[in-house]
Amino acid sequence: MNLFKKAEPQTVEVAGKTLTCSVCGNNLFWTRRAQLNSAVASFFNLDWVNRSATCFVCSYCTHISWFLGK
Repeated sequence: MNLFKKAEPQTVEVAGKTLTCSVCGNNLFWTRRAQLNSAVASFFNLDWVNRSATCFVCSYCTHISWFLGK
């Protein structure tokens, strides 16, 4: 099952520099959003109040780099 088939991987810039994978050195990534669940919010069924992160998934080795900023 390929979760990333719809979009082509792209280069990503973070803090003015091109992102490279810390595992394999690749510079092409798929972009995804992920919710950062906390135990308290989940307990009260309020997961929607949790923050989200931007994830860049390496198109070669699938290592995920997480970022909390914009």
